[in-house]
Amino acid sequence: MVSGVARSQSSAGAGFIGHNLALALAGRGADVEIVDNLQVNNLLAYSSKAPDFHNRDLYLRIIYQRLDLLRKAGIPLNPLDARDYHALNSLLNHQIKPQVVVHLAAVAHAGRANKDPYSTFDHSLRTLENALDCARDSVEQFIFLSSSMAYGNFLTAEVDEEHPLNPVGIYGALKVAGEKIVIAYQQVFGLNYTIIRPSALYGPRCVSRRVGQIFIESAMNGSTLRVDGDGSEKLDFTYIDDLVEGICLTMKKPEGLNQIFNLTYGSARSIQQLVDIVRKDFPYVKVESVPRDELMPFRGTLSIKKAQALLGYAPKNPIDVGFPKYIGWYRSLIQPEYAQTATVVGN
Repeated sequence: MVSGVARSQSSAGAGFIGHNLALALAGRGADVEIVDNLQVNNLLAYSSKAPDFHNRDLYLRIIYQRLDLLRKAGIPLNPLDARDYHALNSLLNHQIKPQVVVHLAAVAHAGRANKDPYSTFDHSLRTLENALDCARDSVEQFIFLSSSMAYGNFLTAEVDEEHPLNPVGIYGALKVAGEKIVIAYQQVFGLNYTIIRPSALYGPRCVSRRVGQIFIESAMNGSTLRVDGDGSEKLDFTYIDDLVEGICLTMKKPEGLNQIFNLTYGSARSIQQLVDIVRKDFPYVKVESVPRDELMPFRGTLSIKKAQALLGYAPKNPIDVGFPKYIGWYRSLIQPEYAQTATVVGN
């Protein structure tokens, strides 16, 4: 098992993917440290917002739960901004000295990226360049979390890692740029990399307002579920535990070096199917169709055959399994009496 693993980033080390990954690695005996300034979509961002900001108190509660789990697991959190090259270099090369760096820093929402491209660049490419340069001479493996958004509009119902990269909007473009920079560091400096493309992530302790999270929160407070278009559009929904398992496999298996992997469930499901699953727990929830965001590419299934063959990747959570667990986690987080009331609002 890898030791001396650092989460080298400005925001995501204690974020949704980062904290789940850190907990899993520590549970497997790895020496894990997190680098995170807690500013982007995290504690400081929500603490500074007005009390009436959308679900502010709920998201702060979720973030504190993350931090408490990390503390109980004995995982150090280094409150450092990865945009500060010299501070990051000192931490990585003179204190932590990791074998593996997992870079997760990004503005983790395509809509926000399109509205604020400067900040997105700052927290995505600037942090990536710093982390790569600090890692180039001492790190055994650099793992970069890209996205299915790098493909843009899927040209076929199922895409593998060789599908053309034609991103739509700022978020996808920066992911492609990040991939190219990571590969360039391997070409120039011999820095081993692994690039991972997840899709439609969901699971406990997410505050990024992905579609599944929005549906569950809306259903629990009696709000209407807003579906882009007619609900027939498909996404390859991926439960966080499956993604984390895949990332761990890329560290364990030498076949994961200098490769790009789709790490998803590997079977797209429609938004309407997701609505139907939510309605099993919230039968009275209302649904309405809204215009589709034109900057969101049309996607579908990501082939995971390469990850299966080289890594032994075997995801276990289709949405029929993963979303009931996700809803159960929300019910355990929010007072049971509130959850029970919310299921019948709108009758």
